[in-house]
Amino acid sequence: MNVMLQRLQSRPVMVVLLLLLPLILQVFGNAWVRIADISLLYVMLALGLNVVVGYAGLLDLGYVAFYAIGAYLFGLLASPHLLEAFPALMLTFPNGLHLPLWAVIPLAAILAGIFGVLLGAPTLKLRGDYLAIVTLGFGEIIRVFMNNMDQPYNITNGPKGLGSIDPVTVLGHPLSKTLSLGPIELPSVTQYYYLFLLLVWVSTIICFRLERSRVGRAWMAIREDEIAAKAMGINTRNLKLLAFAMGATFGGVSGAMFASFQGFVSPESFTLMESVMIVAMVVLGGSGHLPGVILGAVLLSALPEVLRYVAGPLQTLTDGRLDAAILRQLLIALAMILIMLLRPMGLWPSPEHGLALPKRDPAKKGEPS
Repeated sequence: MNVMLQRLQSRPVMVVLLLLLPLILQVFGNAWVRIADISLLYVMLALGLNVVVGYAGLLDLGYVAFYAIGAYLFGLLASPHLLEAFPALMLTFPNGLHLPLWAVIPLAAILAGIFGVLLGAPTLKLRGDYLAIVTLGFGEIIRVFMNNMDQPYNITNGPKGLGSIDPVTVLGHPLSKTLSLGPIELPSVTQYYYLFLLLVWVSTIICFRLERSRVGRAWMAIREDEIAAKAMGINTRNLKLLAFAMGATFGGVSGAMFASFQGFVSPESFTLMESVMIVAMVVLGGSGHLPGVILGAVLLSALPEVLRYVAGPLQTLTDGRLDAAILRQLLIALAMILIMLLRPMGLWPSPEHGLALPKRDPAKKGEPS
């Protein structure tokens, strides 16, 4: 009871801190607020992948494909590229395609969910390494398609990417413009922070409800022992497809927000390393545990940017012999290895993991437990 009361009392404090965080970071420059924005995007991605990896136990190394699908969907619908590539569309939409936020998010989620089912359907009988290889290939196929779909019809603009993407508009106000609230000035990065924070909050609630639902329990049964789950009457095929689809929707929404935030998307943003980093966020934080996944996503997304201030002085000490970018990646890798050696279940694992069976009293050996 005391633990429950402490949690309830700490929640308002956490909410206030999250709301004040960008205002505090603004003092040190908008670059720090931008790091917080990117961290929130990765939190959404990690929450989506946690549905697939953490709940259903399906190793997905191509998750970045859904991120790319959402980003390119928003980029095509919110940039002048389609109208320039297909003049016939100019007659239908003379003012261009400018979808509102309430239409973009469902479209990105639905399209990514459809591709999630397309990925899950041929992999239903695969497990472990074989599943990882197939999903890895799916992610690379999507990236290669985006890179080459500029001929014979220029749909994605190939390696040049899509630019001039519209910012998100909320109640008629584009988030790319500074918002004045009396004495408080909210720059674009701060406004995007609050939008991303709202989406993360909604995503966390959805994941929390899924985890405690019958579907979530069925996913966990499949994760622990698929054969036993099937013997108990669980429809493993449909539930696996549902896991892929649900996880993909988070990636699609995150990609759409990324395209709006950056104003530019290209295939270089959706490489295999991005998928590996998202998987690392889930595993490092604590697979299947929402607070741990959020912690892992924040650490691994913010750590590379923070380490810029460490790698720079080290490069200066060696007279430039060490490349700052390579040194930064080395420090990240060493930190991950150290954490996994000390905390193999993750920084904040689920309390249900690793629980031992209660010891039986030898004196009561013949009694039913």
